[in-house]
Amino acid sequence: MLVHSKSGRWAAWAGFAVLFLPLFALPLLVVVAASFATHWSGAFPSGPTTGNYAAAVRGESLQALTTSLVTALVASLLALTVGTWAALAAGGLGKRGKRALDALFVLPVAVPSVVVGLAVLVAFSRPPVLLNGTSGIVVLAHTILVTAFAYQSVSAAMIRLDPAYEQAAASLGARPSYVLWRVRLPLLLPSLTAAAGLCFALSMGELSATMMLYPPDWVPLPVRIFTATDRGSLFGGSAVAVVLMAATLLVLLAVGRVRTRASYR
Repeated sequence: MLVHSKSGRWAAWAGFAVLFLPLFALPLLVVVAASFATHWSGAFPSGPTTGNYAAAVRGESLQALTTSLVTALVASLLALTVGTWAALAAGGLGKRGKRALDALFVLPVAVPSVVVGLAVLVAFSRPPVLLNGTSGIVVLAHTILVTAFAYQSVSAAMIRLDPAYEQAAASLGARPSYVLWRVRLPLLLPSLTAAAGLCFALSMGELSATMMLYPPDWVPLPVRIFTATDRGSLFGGSAVAVVLMAATLLVLLAVGRVRTRASYR
């Protein structure tokens, strides 16, 4: 922290706690508490039970979790591939070309995600590319929404790369393809894993565009949470939300370990 006095550090930590607890930690703790409850008692949930989790890890909820994991995994891989390719290509386009490419990739996150969902629905509801009513349209929408983050992350990492490594490899006779696969991409690996984790987390929690597109046989977990709470099943929905948070955190922890190992290579 950029505070040099002991009293200043304590004041900074106190301010952080005052802001963090009510704005971030407390709402999540309430959701966790509600997932173990059966009813409200005043301002707090009560009636301890684990029955909500029994329903949250089986049947339709388990299927929805699998759907979310598959959607997020495929969308993250596609977004990382497209975003990395675009970031690598942007270096040879000049300033104007790079600005145009930046604007193109930022556009989906500059507008509400429900607009992206509507655009995808309109664009792919008729031949020659008919995706409406399939799982592919959900994956496509998620890919469009998260590709911008992969592109920006890789672009920022490329700016920080030391060109001496690539120049040394080229001076020794390495072909451009060899420099790309054996020098540049390994140096970008920590940023690639970080971008993959971010894309995965964003896809796991995406709801607005998904609500407009999902078919009956491809229901992601956020939609399941929304429909449960909309029907008044607050405690069951809270348990499913905790399962969603736990699954996302576990994947992010695994990605974080891969990123840590990659940074020490």
